Amino acid sequence: MGSRKNAARNLMCSNGRSFRALVLCATFLSSSLGFSAANADIYKFVDRHGGVHLADRPLGPGYVLIHRGKGYSPRPRPRKNDFARNRRQFAPLVDQVARHHHLDPHLIHAVVQVESAYDPAAVSRKGAVGLMQLMPGTANRYGVPDRLDPERNLHGGVRYLRDLLIRFDDVVLALAAYNAGENAVERYGNRVPPYPETRRYVNKVLAVWRTLRHKPEWGS
Repeated sequence: MGSRKNAARNLMCSNGRSFRALVLCATFLSSSLGFSAANADIYKFVDRHGGVHLADRPLGPGYVLIHRGKGYSPRPRPRKNDFARNRRQFAPLVDQVARHHHLDPHLIHAVVQVESAYDPAAVSRKGAVGLMQLMPGTANRYGVPDRLDPERNLHGGVRYLRDLLIRFDDVVLALAAYNAGENAVERYGNRVPPYPETRRYVNKVLAVWRTLRHKPEWGS
């Protein structure tokens, strides 16, 4: 059973395949391994020799989601012990990066807590990765080659948030833009877009930020 799981996480097809061919290839291989590709996400990675690797999860930098399985379920909430351990581990780094970019560490802690619960390997259904949940475009924009690197991820995310704060001169709009994109905020007249997800996100971050400011032992 263990060998099946390992194989399913690192399938390989010949290069030069179309998207449809890749999905069919994954379906054929995965059926022999005991799971249905229709119910699994499919990520693709092209190595330096041109080989195309397929996996049911991003196994490292360079894996790109090419098929969303019907059986997708959101990433489970971390257990309380995992959250506390991750927070202890990364809190000093969050403080350091926030101060380096002259931002309130409590605000960055709030963003990290809501975005990833301090999980450096967190991957969202949309493909955002790491502590600050960077999308590929944002990572490229801020020179983050490896989104799974906690320090680089933090620097990229904090720089992006700092630029949004400068651009909108409003923490609520900056947070909304961090979640929905700056173009969405501008499209709605420099207001929080009427997206339920974005409004929940902004409210959560603000609530955590207020809590941390009154409980400084959670952040520095």
